[in-house]
Amino acid sequence: MTQTRTSLLREAGLPYFFIAFIARLPFAMMVVGVLTLVVAERGSLSLGGLTSAAVGLGTACFGPLLGAAADRFSQRIVLSLLALANGTMLVIFTLAVHSASADALVLLAGFGIGATAPQVAPLSRSRLVTIINDRMPELGRSRTISGTMAYESAADEMVFVFGPFLVGVLAAGIAPGAPLIVAAALTIVFVGAFALHPSARAVSQERDADGRAPSSVAELFRPSVLIVVIGILGVGLFFGTMLTSLTAFMADRGAPEEAGLLYGVMGVGSAVLALGVAWLPARFAISARWIVFSAILLGGSCLLLSVDSPGMMMVALAIMGVGIGPTLVTQYSLGAARSPRGRSATVMTMLGSAVIVGQSIGSAVTGEIGERIGTDAALILPIAAALVVFLAGLANGILGRRRRTTR
Repeated sequence: MTQTRTSLLREAGLPYFFIAFIARLPFAMMVVGVLTLVVAERGSLSLGGLTSAAVGLGTACFGPLLGAAADRFSQRIVLSLLALANGTMLVIFTLAVHSASADALVLLAGFGIGATAPQVAPLSRSRLVTIINDRMPELGRSRTISGTMAYESAADEMVFVFGPFLVGVLAAGIAPGAPLIVAAALTIVFVGAFALHPSARAVSQERDADGRAPSSVAELFRPSVLIVVIGILGVGLFFGTMLTSLTAFMADRGAPEEAGLLYGVMGVGSAVLALGVAWLPARFAISARWIVFSAILLGGSCLLLSVDSPGMMMVALAIMGVGIGPTLVTQYSLGAARSPRGRSATVMTMLGSAVIVGQSIGSAVTGEIGERIGTDAALILPIAAALVVFLAGLANGILGRRRRTTR
């Protein structure tokens, strides 16, 4: 096992992991940065929520298509173009919000940010899985993929905690538009570096000379793939609803700026547990892991019904962190295993898009409910999101049993 991990490090190179980590930061800053800027400059929480949803809609519409393009034409070409396009859209959006532009133009620019978003995390997963499958010995390959998914998910967790925190620091310390300008610079520099890294030449041997996949597009819509997409959409919904309702909870106590610190309790624990998934015994089946850890997430979220202090909130967040990280690792591992031949980047981008779409919708809906009805109502939404994740896990288990019975 140590030998295969060392081989992966040698194949990708140590600088790769640093570049890939920084390059995914802008993606984690988008939704929160857009919401922060619109609310600060336009004074409308409703418009801010709609704009965040527009970002998610753009990602939903174009994310999987961009993943398919990366599968077909190579990550290097697609990501190089997206780095420039997305950096430009972030600047255009910032200028549009600060100007007297109509709200419709702001929404359109938000859609453009989502449509051009370079989804580094799923493409990194696809790139590393391709290297593992095509260049490494079959013995231990499955465990190496599991360990890689664990690392990637832990990196996502850290980025999705640090991203909103960085937005808050830049917005409060410099200006509301500063986070998006910094995100634009990071996109051009680090996504560009990620695109040009030698590992971008890793193309699955399952592709023919013209870059075509041996599998059909219809295979992307098999129930075994779609149930993972639904489950990870639930995780995105949880991220959006939890952060927004937590902000409302702390705002009621006069300290909204501390929401990010409390959220970090869940994120840090989640990242640590995500890394630990690689060491779980093989007899702990992957479908069972989804059910068990999503049940922990659901149980922790149910504590939100009774929290009445930041201390109790920290306890609930710590329990939820135990469940969310391993669940995310499990879902990405299933996505890698069930990707149709030659379409790894497409599937990983579908999963990455589902996370950002869920986060956008969750943030927008929770913001509206929190403002119109109250914090208690907003705190119910993370429970609903966790329930989606758990039910999808149960459905995945049922599908797995049916497949085994059929065989």
